[in-house]
Amino acid sequence: MMNEFKKFVMRGSVIDMAVGIIIGGAFTKIVNSMVADVMMPPLGLLIGKVDFSNWFVVIKQGTTAGPYATIAEAQSAGATTMNLGLFLNAIISFVIVAFCIFLLIKAINKLNSPKEQAPIPVSTKKCPYCCSEIALEATRCPHCTSEIK
Repeated sequence: MMNEFKKFVMRGSVIDMAVGIIIGGAFTKIVNSMVADVMMPPLGLLIGKVDFSNWFVVIKQGTTAGPYATIAEAQSAGATTMNLGLFLNAIISFVIVAFCIFLLIKAINKLNSPKEQAPIPVSTKKCPYCCSEIALEATRCPHCTSEIK
């Protein structure tokens, strides 16, 4: 059983998948940081100084009545919140990651696609009388002896 497990783990596809998962996790952290730290602050300023990471709606007041300045403050008071800003950040991160994966797959497919071959030059034509294949240069059909114009 150990030998079978060793063969399974050492397969190229399993190792490739493990490397892909590790790189994907690191890439996701980079994208999440780009969205939360680079894209959302200027977008929040354009919309009217909204901090998207703290954009939330209180569904149920906590033990201490609101208004709450941050999600952490609302949750520490026991309030139930709908965290719209965090959801928006997650959607933007997903779209960026999905687009990058699309570009990567497109590039891989382009590398793996077979090269277009030049069309094979036509060297025959059909006899209009007997429909046999004859040479392009032929002036008479070798099958039915008709004269080709």
